[in-house]
Amino acid sequence: MNTPSLQQKVEDQILDSYEAMYRLAYTYVRNEEDALDIVQESVYKAIKNASKVQQESYIRTWLWRIVMNTAVDYIRSRKNETELDAAGETGKEDTYQDFDTLEALKILDEREKAVVILRFFEDQKLDDIARILHENTNTVKSILYRSLKKLRVQLTEGELRYEG
Repeated sequence: MNTPSLQQKVEDQILDSYEAMYRLAYTYVRNEEDALDIVQESVYKAIKNASKVQQESYIRTWLWRIVMNTAVDYIRSRKNETELDAAGETGKEDTYQDFDTLEALKILDEREKAVVILRFFEDQKLDDIARILHENTNTVKSILYRSLKKLRVQLTEGELRYEG
């Protein structure tokens, strides 16, 4: 009985995680087509670099990191291009319907956003997030609590504006 190769294990994890990879990309770009492009690019990078995985148990963590980095690179490249039109068209809606929360994520820096997205949108454990971000768990906890405090203030201010 042959054991699967590292390449095959990476490909299997991609298939198992495809929807979650899409959701993660979507939280960054909030556009269906762009998220699909990011996932496609991430899958290409993962398959191309599968031999670089050092521990099989971290394949999923490694995939998350690739998707996040690809999404951030995409956003940076878009900032260098033209801005979105003034109407704010962001493409087709996806399964994330809490647009106030998605909008509030804009106040967070990249590390804070990554921690919040991985913890609450993708239901990752703090230890796993620490591995993905190459941080220790206590640092991730600090980032998470600081980020939640910022989001709470932002979302509360938004509610006050709507009520006033």
